[in-house]
Amino acid sequence: MRVVGVDEAGRGSFLGPLVVGGFAVDDSEVDALRACGARDSKQLSPSAREEVYARIAHLGTLASVALSPRTVDRAVKDGGLNELEADAFGRVIRKLGCEEARVDACDTNEARFGRRVALRAGPGIRVVARHHADRDDPVVGAASIVAKVRRDRAIARLRTSLGGGIGSGYPSDAQTVAFVRAHLARSDGAPSWLRLSWATMTRVKRTPPAVTLETFHP
Repeated sequence: MRVVGVDEAGRGSFLGPLVVGGFAVDDSEVDALRACGARDSKQLSPSAREEVYARIAHLGTLASVALSPRTVDRAVKDGGLNELEADAFGRVIRKLGCEEARVDACDTNEARFGRRVALRAGPGIRVVARHHADRDDPVVGAASIVAKVRRDRAIARLRTSLGGGIGSGYPSDAQTVAFVRAHLARSDGAPSWLRLSWATMTRVKRTPPAVTLETFHP
């Protein structure tokens, strides 16, 4: 049986895309996948993720969908982020093809998210949605690594284009917050690489005058 795992990276980021990653493998290869180190990407360093990514690529098929900051902002504004992610999960599943899809549930309600993904995955595909699936299932762990590595690479390209100093891209990173604040202080508008829809953005102000980032909400 061909199984697909799906997970995302960058949901809570300030900068860059939200990436949904997928990994397809025959269920007979799951033990080999585990032996390759497939697990929740958050448990691995960036260099270790790249190493595992290279190893799992020999066992199955990889795919991803990148959602731009503006796409995410529009979904958050309309209260549809979970719907947006379910759609992206379904797109990845259709790209890879399978009999069963195992997904890390983004919604607080696992079953509801699973139903949303199933509607988009296509007929005849069993969708199993679980919280912490990236931790508990090596197939979803592999998908987590695909999503995280491809987002890491997107952030690395952004870092190069902006001249460095952007940090991890997450609002918990003081370097990222300082970079965003400094960029907006010398800019006439919000750049396309910046997400405006998270509550943390209200703490980042332009000076002078003091104007919250809500001013730039799409």
